[in-house]
Amino acid sequence: MNKKIRQIPAEETYALRQRVMWPQKPLTFIILPNDAHGIHYGLYVDEVLVSVVSLFIENKIAQFRKLATDQKEQQKGYGSMLLTHLLNCAEDYKVNKIWCNARLDKQDFYKKFGFSPTNTRFNKAGQDYVIMEKYF
Repeated sequence: MNKKIRQIPAEETYALRQRVMWPQKPLTFIILPNDAHGIHYGLYVDEVLVSVVSLFIENKIAQFRKLATDQKEQQKGYGSMLLTHLLNCAEDYKVNKIWCNARLDKQDFYKKFGFSPTNTRFNKAGQDYVIMEKYF
């Protein structure tokens, strides 16, 4: 099994984002207004895209969004591999802080990578989120 992470165009993240995160919504729902300014990564297993994430950097603060792994490929460590890669890239870009909007039921996953929940919570389209952050 050959696994490879590479930078990809935003458009290559769309189908997987939509299928995993918001399957009941139209594809346009998962397209971010600033996708053109992001750095997008895909994890491929034997040349099949199984996990994606997008990184946005402004000044010395980074946000990652839309971390999604194909349902049939979850629980195999691919999301962890991709997030580790993303954190290493963020460090290479010399950011001081990285943050994300985490679904409440995914907090423990992000805590394993050193993220801490903030007091900021919100609801989007019926889904509850908490902002989580990590300092370098």
